[in-house]
Amino acid sequence: MPQIEIETLFNKLDTSVKLIQSELDVSYLEALLETGENILDGRVARQVDGLPTQTVIEKLTNLYQTLPIDSMEPEEIRKAFQLALLKGAKTDNLQANHQMTPDAIGFIMSYLIEKMIGDTTKSIRLLDPAVGTGNLLSTISNSLKLKHVELDAEGIDIDDLLLSLAAVLTGLQGQTIKLTHQDAIQDLLVDPVDVVVSDLPVGYYPVDERASAFKTAAKTGHSYAHHLMIEQSLQYLKEGGVGVFLVPTQLFETEEAPALTKLIQDVSYLQGMLNLPKELFKSENSRKSILLVQKKGGTAKQAKQVLLAEIPDFKNPKAMVHFMNEVDTWKKENI
Repeated sequence: MPQIEIETLFNKLDTSVKLIQSELDVSYLEALLETGENILDGRVARQVDGLPTQTVIEKLTNLYQTLPIDSMEPEEIRKAFQLALLKGAKTDNLQANHQMTPDAIGFIMSYLIEKMIGDTTKSIRLLDPAVGTGNLLSTISNSLKLKHVELDAEGIDIDDLLLSLAAVLTGLQGQTIKLTHQDAIQDLLVDPVDVVVSDLPVGYYPVDERASAFKTAAKTGHSYAHHLMIEQSLQYLKEGGVGVFLVPTQLFETEEAPALTKLIQDVSYLQGMLNLPKELFKSENSRKSILLVQKKGGTAKQAKQVLLAEIPDFKNPKAMVHFMNEVDTWKKENI
């Protein structure tokens, strides 16, 4: 039944998006945002300056009344909305840094967070400084909720469309997540958090004057945005707090890597680097890994052995169970 409801909700969202696009000159994702906000606003379609037409307004409103959301779990709603986001990303040719984090990667990152915070933790503050559409943060939120961990979550993004979609995605699931439209490299009005998790945008940060305040800034030219983001994240972590980042596998092999390595060693412990399956990426240069760091202080200590691992093919359940057992054993023996 859940899979049928997921497909039903996606199909109805997709139909409503096409209806809005037939009337308004907007992209798929802009129409998805419009329909999402309509649903949250009492499942009534809104009209501005006579558009959409009254006929389409009635079709949309009638469609909204048939949505199966009330009988669906938050994770099922997320999956349905994710299908619409994926179609939108493809239809609108969304740039790579704006693409969603695949579910399987989100679940691995969530599992690492669960291992690092321990079984006795009942509540955490969590930040995603590059939240995008909110899919990764929602995945983790739903996963931690199943473990009865209360989450005070916050997301930041510089793209207002993606952030608005995140507001719709979290709102449809009944999640209370604070979302802020801001450049995450600037000073943040964020209280210290227990966990930072993020699929970091890879590339150069254009504001050299701001970047120069960071220890990971390039000596000449633009600095790597993902380096600055890691440094910024460590700044807002509590002592002993955990950072789980999706990063380029070659993170520590570039010309700018020594400054990042020193920064991580100075203020945190490098606890793990887990390479994602090669099959997920078009080339070795585009391959990603999960970086696991822990800020110094509190009860934090350097793992006796850093967790260096190759994550198996997600389609191999037996290998995945073995991998997760290895992570569990590593946690017990090293931290």
